[in-house]
Amino acid sequence: MTESRAARTPLSPTARSTLTRYRDRAATDRGALDAVLDAGLICHLGVLLHGAPVVLPTTYGRDGDTLYLHGSTGAGNLRAALAEPVSVAVTHLDGIVYARSAMHFSMNYRSAVVHGRAVELTDPEQRLHGLRTVVEHAAPGSWEYVRPPTKKELAATMVLALDLTEASVKTRAGGPGDDPDDLASDVWAGVLPVRQVFENPVPSVDLASGVETPDHVRDRISPASTPVQVRT
Repeated sequence: MTESRAARTPLSPTARSTLTRYRDRAATDRGALDAVLDAGLICHLGVLLHGAPVVLPTTYGRDGDTLYLHGSTGAGNLRAALAEPVSVAVTHLDGIVYARSAMHFSMNYRSAVVHGRAVELTDPEQRLHGLRTVVEHAAPGSWEYVRPPTKKELAATMVLALDLTEASVKTRAGGPGDDPDDLASDVWAGVLPVRQVFENPVPSVDLASGVETPDHVRDRISPASTPVQVRT
């Protein structure tokens, strides 16, 4: 059962998840962790594979204080994720920060890192819940729309759960932090915003005639970009 918001522990409870640099960019509210994870689509899973650190991009889903991952039962990286503690990172790039000096260039971002031990789900209902969470995170509205997994497909799929107890969130926003002596420079400084957009859906080449794009897909199309106001 998911903990109530009032009962949830704050972020950075351990030395491993406590920021050591730019601590002012840390967030301690678990709502900040939820927001970063929920806004992302790809995470990077860090595991030890054959004694060497490996970072793997994969899809995920969150429900309450649990992060779900999935993959093939034959995937060595998922087996490795069960043998040792893992880390999961999600990052959003919000802007490139242009400064007046080379060493003050930066990026605006939101990031989260989760540490812990992944657990393989074996209960059929928990496995289905985990898979549904992953699918609905990446493609909301799809689980009930498409054919459910078959027994064969489920047997070939591993579902992992990672508790979100140990995690950290770090963000940067705003303009450059130039040195006072550089502020009178005629070099342009500012932020070039970056955003992710969903464009018009492209139907599969083998789509049956007459099948329309469903609302849960069309609803994700991003609005047109807002023209940038140029200051003169």
